[in-house]
This record gives sequence, C-alpha cells and structure tokens, in this order.
Amino acid sequence: MRKLVETAVAEALRDGGDEVIRLYVAACTERMAPLFIGLRASTPGRESHLDFYAESVRDLWHADRPLADAAERVRRLERFPELQANEEGITDVVDTYAFFAVLTLRHALPAHGSGNADDAVSCGHVVLTAMGMLDQNVTGAGLLVEEQRLQSLSSSGDAAGLWDASVTAGRERFRAVLGRLPR
Repeated sequence: MRKLVETAVAEALRDGGDEVIRLYVAACTERMAPLFIGLRASTPGRESHLDFYAESVRDLWHADRPLADAAERVRRLERFPELQANEEGITDVVDTYAFFAVLTLRHALPAHGSGNADDAVSCGHVVLTAMGMLDQNVTGAGLLVEEQRLQSLSSSGDAAGLWDASVTAGRERFRAVLGRLPR
C-alpha cells in the first residue's frame, strides 16, 4: 500500500510558496475534520476541544496570511488526549481515526504558520496513512486513491471547488468509519 505523498505533490508544495502550502494543509485538515468532530461530538468534557478544532480548521482556510498563533495552537493541541501516550496504545476504531484527525491538524498548524513544505508533506502523509488503513478495512472504499487525487488538486494552488470537494470527502470518510462501528 502506497502511503507517502506523491513526488509531484511534494515538489508543488516546495515550489509553490506559502499560499499553496496553506491551501493544501487547510484542505487536508478539512477532509479529516469529521473524523474528529463527528467521532468526539458525544464525548463528555470535550466541548472546548471540539470548538478549538473547528475554529482552527476554519482559520486554516485563510491562505493569504499565516496563523500568527500557530505555535500556541500546537501547544494546546498537544494536550489533547489523542496525542498523549498510554500503555494500551490505540486499538478502538473511533480512537484511531480521531487520532489521525488530530495528528493532521498537528502538522497543518505549523505548516500554515511557517510555510514549511516538510510540515505540509507530513500533514498529507498522515491523511494518506489514515485513508490507506480505512481502505484495508472497508471493501471497495477507494479512499486512498481519492485522497491522492485531492492532494494533487490541493497542491495546485487553485482554490476553486476545493472546499466543497474537501467537505464532501470528509463526509464520505465519516460514513465509512461509522460503518465500521459495532451496531
């Protein structure tokens, strides 16, 4: 299974400049947002985390300027339970995909703040890894191939239709994960 960001996408991020990087990480995070927001919505005591996550995803779409508080947001995000080490590891479906969504945002924030292409590639890698795992567990899903297509689109610097495509993909992913949960 191929998980790494495609060479052409990585090169477009390195050559495209800060705004291309910001657009790319915003789109990646938007596609993963339902996997945190939707899966954690009914978890008691997580309301401030849900609000912070949604606010951060919204703010990432301001691709014309870096997040001035990216480092502070990373520090806050690193206190989320999904990024805390535990002896049992992550074995639950909900916890696994919520983790990937938080990790995506963890890489997106510094990429947006600094315009660092390596952070953007790490962000894309997390999403590809999550979609590869989901494809392995949902017969005929095709989410990895779709994510590769969307990453290519996201790295083009053309925002037309990108938000809509990212929201639609995020909903499809959320439905796929819900389909894996015991009834």
